[in-house]
Amino acid sequence: MKSPLFRSPDFWKTAVITLPDSSFFELLRSVFGHIKTPFNKQRLVADLAAFLSRGEIQKTIYYYIDAADARIISAVGLLGEPVQGELDSFFAGELSYIALHEIILNLEERFILYRFQDEGKNRLALNPVLEPVLAPIAADGSLLFPSRLSAVPETQTAAAPDDRTLGGVLAFVFSEPAFFKNEGGIRKKVLDAGALVFPDLDLEALAGGFRLLGLLREAGEGFVPHKGRLGAFAELSPRERMEYTAAGIYVFLYEKGTSDAAAEYLLRGRIHSLAALIHRLMGLIKPERWYPPETLRRYGGILERDLQNEKIPGGIRFDKLAGLMKTLGLLVSPAPGYWSAGFPAGRAGEGGSVSPVLAMDSPFSCILHPGISFVDILELASFFTIREVGVVVRFELTRESAIRGFDVGLDSERMIGLLKRLSQNRISESLVWSLKDWEKQYGEVGLRQGLVLLLAEDRRYLAEAEPVAALIRETLAPGVYLLSSPGAGEAAEALRKAGVDIVSRRSGTGTAEIRGSLRAGADFEASAAFPPLKDAGLGSGMEASVSVSGLAAGAEGETLKERFRGILEKMPLGREEREELASRINRRLVLSDSQLAGAPVRYEKREARALDYVGKAAIAKQAIRSKSPVEVAWAHPQEGIIEIMGIPLTLEKTGGESVLVLNSLTPQGEETPGLPAGTTRIPAEPLRIPLGKISLLRRIKKSIFGD
Repeated sequence: MKSPLFRSPDFWKTAVITLPDSSFFELLRSVFGHIKTPFNKQRLVADLAAFLSRGEIQKTIYYYIDAADARIISAVGLLGEPVQGELDSFFAGELSYIALHEIILNLEERFILYRFQDEGKNRLALNPVLEPVLAPIAADGSLLFPSRLSAVPETQTAAAPDDRTLGGVLAFVFSEPAFFKNEGGIRKKVLDAGALVFPDLDLEALAGGFRLLGLLREAGEGFVPHKGRLGAFAELSPRERMEYTAAGIYVFLYEKGTSDAAAEYLLRGRIHSLAALIHRLMGLIKPERWYPPETLRRYGGILERDLQNEKIPGGIRFDKLAGLMKTLGLLVSPAPGYWSAGFPAGRAGEGGSVSPVLAMDSPFSCILHPGISFVDILELASFFTIREVGVVVRFELTRESAIRGFDVGLDSERMIGLLKRLSQNRISESLVWSLKDWEKQYGEVGLRQGLVLLLAEDRRYLAEAEPVAALIRETLAPGVYLLSSPGAGEAAEALRKAGVDIVSRRSGTGTAEIRGSLRAGADFEASAAFPPLKDAGLGSGMEASVSVSGLAAGAEGETLKERFRGILEKMPLGREEREELASRINRRLVLSDSQLAGAPVRYEKREARALDYVGKAAIAKQAIRSKSPVEVAWAHPQEGIIEIMGIPLTLEKTGGESVLVLNSLTPQGEETPGLPAGTTRIPAEPLRIPLGKISLLRRIKKSIFGD
């Protein structure tokens, strides 16, 4: 359940009161100095809230906020009380696990963030007492989603994939009756032919994606179209078609698509969810802006998280998805290291159509212009063969392709009428004559296979009644009709709706009919095949623009720290006390002069380097006792400096040398910070590092709210 941006002040007070006593009193002493006894926790926390509510204190807290702080504050607000793992994922590639952990702990010490338990999860939240300071920063997500304004909006080239490309792929698939090998997979001859026509596309992935979308069915060694779903697909906008295509291909390539009809039915829900995410992502990307990869990854991560209520599983590989979207023209890379929108919502067939939209460049071949509608492309694909997809899209009419069109119920008059309309009557007489001659030969000898409806003479009126009439493909003889329904179940349901109570379903080969019925049952109704895709409703916080929060404040914060350092210089203190108070100033924990004068100081050595063997041993023992995390850096002979964060377990003596044993806190699978990508991953088993080889050992404070 998504939480509000700020809880009530009482909720925050409860989180502070329930701190362990050691953390509670350390926190309060850092503000008020020595605490007199007897004391009352509720009163102390009320005093703390009053202190933080003072105008000059809130101004100081604001001036201390730098750009790194502002990004974390904004992310906590955007993600809505996240667990730290969600922040780790969000800032992956920008902040190492160690760096992010330290910023969060520092924000807790400065009263900006706090933690609370929710159903066993330790969540991070923004301090409601500081709402006047934090609300503008938390509501501004622009720091998290950088982009740059391009001088000229990016446009696609003529060769970019569009509706003509999708229609060309379907035409190619329809023209290959022997598409598959007997042992499975696409024939090499087919792939080689496809590579010549579609040099920049993965034909196998496109065909697999179309199959999972339900646009194609396997029949023997080839594919046949699903007319109902293709009709629903044609009703989408051009960009939505490409978004669904991208989703189908992604699931086919990376989520183990299968040819089993029942499994494909289940995958279609996943495809729709992914198409919804792609659609919302495209809605956030502005054609006039360029985006670095981390912005798109974060957009995608936020959308994925936001859509969890719509049952979208996680684990999307956004690098693969972005590459696929680029291949399909949804994204372009206008400059190295940037992405931009490449497929405006109104592109291809939505207004401003070129007329004519088809040009006959020879008596039997035509070039499709970008303005042609997808419905017309589909009909052309049913009786033309694709010859070229690139700068131009070229279809060719052959005798075999015309016969394919006759097989799906088109006649020569319809074919000729379509070509005349699209070309504005610019077709040759030889094409007209050839189509009519091929049709004459086609009608002289024929074979039929499919579901046959038999109607007695007094029941033949049913052939003209909906929904039965919609299923009739051909009248073979009086009362004998060939149906387009793939299975008897759909036809029986249509007859029931027409008022028929008893339907004969005699069959000599029951197995085939059962398989057909199962296959039909695995399809969505055509009207619900491709539900509408909604735009992202995430508000202006997701817009990538110039931020006004958290950037200028950092400079004022440096001025404040210099003032506090000046006060510290005049104080009569020992070396260790001075170092500890200087550290507090550097960590931006000092908010007023009173926190320096008479402050209780307990010095703790937290860091040792290189030859300070005694210091490293002392810090290791201290961290082992307190179970505090440590940052460790050491030189690897092949891979350079390795830096990790871990929990020390023990110091072992091995051959006269002390060896630090620790469990890594770096998430499994994360690249080790400081190394070239892909070189080293932190192992799952405890690490053993000789103390003498450690170049840096630093104890990291645990969260005051517990881990």
